[in-house]
Amino acid sequence: MNPISGTHSKEEIPAQIEQLLDKEQFEASIRFTEYAGHAAEIAKECADNHEDVVVAVGGDGTVNEVARSLVHTQTALAIIPCGSGNGLARHLCLPLDVKKAIGIINCCKIETFDYGVINDLPFFCTCGMGFDAFISLKFAEAGKRGPITYVENVLKEGLKYKPETYEVADETGAKKYKAFLIACANASQYGNNAYIAPGATMKDGEMDVIVMEPFNVLDAPQIAADLMMKTLGNNSKIKTFRTKHLTIHRQQEGAIHYDGDPIMTGKEIDVRIEHNGILIVTNPEVEEDNGQPNPVLNAFSDLFNNINNVREDIEKRGKRIQRVNKVLLRKLTKL
Repeated sequence: MNPISGTHSKEEIPAQIEQLLDKEQFEASIRFTEYAGHAAEIAKECADNHEDVVVAVGGDGTVNEVARSLVHTQTALAIIPCGSGNGLARHLCLPLDVKKAIGIINCCKIETFDYGVINDLPFFCTCGMGFDAFISLKFAEAGKRGPITYVENVLKEGLKYKPETYEVADETGAKKYKAFLIACANASQYGNNAYIAPGATMKDGEMDVIVMEPFNVLDAPQIAADLMMKTLGNNSKIKTFRTKHLTIHRQQEGAIHYDGDPIMTGKEIDVRIEHNGILIVTNPEVEEDNGQPNPVLNAFSDLFNNINNVREDIEKRGKRIQRVNKVLLRKLTKL
């Protein structure tokens, strides 16, 4: 348990575990993390001791630390999500309510899932470079957690951020992209139901790669809406494909992120999927988010699309008027 992750107190959770965990099935102990990396050390110790399950009580950072010590072992990961984003828990349709999450552990349905690796750093939801890695750095420096802090950073820095040029190569060949960001997704979302890869599954042995092309301030509301409505793939600024292994060359060193944790690295980036590499305790009623759009939210997406169509029509008309004005001006100057 990470006592400081997320936005809510965890003082009551040990008592809830003591009260609700099925003692006929489990002998349990609670360990509190004391520093960055401590969860990974505890989880490795548990795996080495052939414990059946290690439960990460915290946010995506705690989940990543625990999970990376459990890959390719017979010890399963379970999650009591208490973070600010809870990306992996949300993708796996795990309840955010502590009591219900303990109920999932009592059922103890264990499945095998994929995980990803970026420059030898394991990730379980997403990794990436460009604007999302840059924002992860700002978010880590902010001190405060939660979606409001994240949105504040996005709005403050988004319009100032300059897209980069990337050379991206997979088994089909290499392409160059000028991109606002490149995300590689093992799971469907960043967290907080922001769906960067709505159709991603952790069972297919591939990652969804999302290239977000440069956009202007008028495009931003539609992209934000598509992220929340699971319709990002329909946006004209988005290019997507699937692959098992990806290499990326960029023009300068900079930040990358793995499950939201930022780190500075060089120009060469290697990303791959490890198929069936980790055991996870899952929801017995539903395994993964199916990526289907919410019909109510879809109606809002249609509204945004209609607004964009009107805006584009106005822009085209404006350009035609400008051309006509230039012709008239040339004719007037000849008179």
